[in-house]
Amino acid sequence: MYQLIQDEVDFLVISKSANVHFHSQDGEAGVVARVESDLNLKLYPVHRLDTLTSGLIILAKSSEVAAHFTRLFSAHKVQKYYLALAMGKPKKKQGWVIGDMAKSRRSQYKLLRTTQNPAVTQFFSLSVADGLRLYLLKPLSGKTHQLRVALASLGCPILGDAVYGGESADRGYLHAWQLGFNYQGQNYQFCAEPTQGELFDASWVKQQLAQWTPVANLPWPKSKA
Repeated sequence: MYQLIQDEVDFLVISKSANVHFHSQDGEAGVVARVESDLNLKLYPVHRLDTLTSGLIILAKSSEVAAHFTRLFSAHKVQKYYLALAMGKPKKKQGWVIGDMAKSRRSQYKLLRTTQNPAVTQFFSLSVADGLRLYLLKPLSGKTHQLRVALASLGCPILGDAVYGGESADRGYLHAWQLGFNYQGQNYQFCAEPTQGELFDASWVKQQLAQWTPVANLPWPKSKA
């Protein structure tokens, strides 16, 4: 269900498995409840991942620490990097996806042309196999389903994401790969490579991740046009 990445005095960092609920539902304990039970701690989530998404999550050990992290996230001082795989050719291979988001039919959200309170995502992508692309995504906001909607808006829904029309796969191919922030004067950088999914396990993914490290030094697109 999860892997404990780091246990600090004020917070934990875990890597959630794919297809695991964040909160308890349907009579099944979510990942937060499971960690609390395993470690006999009361924990305070400061951000979340969708059920299909795997990867890094910060869990605070007090409400005061949670409030501090909430301020960091609100001020865009927590750097988050995700990996995704999708079929097809995107409308653009790198750049920005920007727009307000609104609820759509069923459990979907949609990207709007307006930008009053927009979801903002930077991304790189490259072809890794016939018709398949690997994406490195950097969300600069924290909207529900933001990255899933961003790729769907490019015409390339995430592989295994049935809600947004992604092609069938052994998992939803979205993974929270890296987290970076400064807490009480100390810089923290966490990385958790995906461990589930036949395609994430391919050698060409591992080779590309090595080339994308460190992510902060990559030539991220500057223009929002």
